[in-house]
Amino acid sequence: MRVIGLTGGIGAGKSAAADCFAARGVRVVDTDQISHRLTGKDGAAIPAIVRGFGTRAVDKQGAMDRAVMREMVFSDPNARKTLEVILHPQIVAETRAEIAQVRDDAEYRQPYALVAIPLLFERMSFRQLLWRTLVIDCSVATQIARAATRPGLSVAAVGQVVQAQILRNVRLQLADDVIWNGRDLVALDRNVDTYHHLYCRLAAN
Repeated sequence: MRVIGLTGGIGAGKSAAADCFAARGVRVVDTDQISHRLTGKDGAAIPAIVRGFGTRAVDKQGAMDRAVMREMVFSDPNARKTLEVILHPQIVAETRAEIAQVRDDAEYRQPYALVAIPLLFERMSFRQLLWRTLVIDCSVATQIARAATRPGLSVAAVGQVVQAQILRNVRLQLADDVIWNGRDLVALDRNVDTYHHLYCRLAAN
């Protein structure tokens, strides 16, 4: 089974594209979901987060307080590094374990699976796992407009995330494949269908 890395800037439409692939029977390992499990209530990363940042980084339910943590990591590069040191190895380990589960699933019929990795090119830890990389792309203005509609994210906060991510032109240069997602879900689904058939054909050879 081949493994394809799915990535793109904030608001580009990675989740929507992943849903389109999943509708075609493709298994998607989502590193954002893994991160949320690790940092949720009683998550495996919570004790280390408390040791690194104190109890202010955890909300009353025992999960990482994302608003507080976002403010810390964008105002202090050392805080960002500390969080990465805590989370990244655990995310990589969980991702490897989920990929192994897909490979071991005798009922899985697709010749490839996807791993959704927002910071794929920012960190090279996943590269050895991947056969190809697929970037979901749109203009930066569209990224900001879409992401700013999410709860708890202002235009300024989204702009900070965009600046912290790899430059769009660099991401596009590093990608094996690119899907433009500047229009609507119908166009995105059509493009996903094209690449799904391509990946099935290539993976079978």
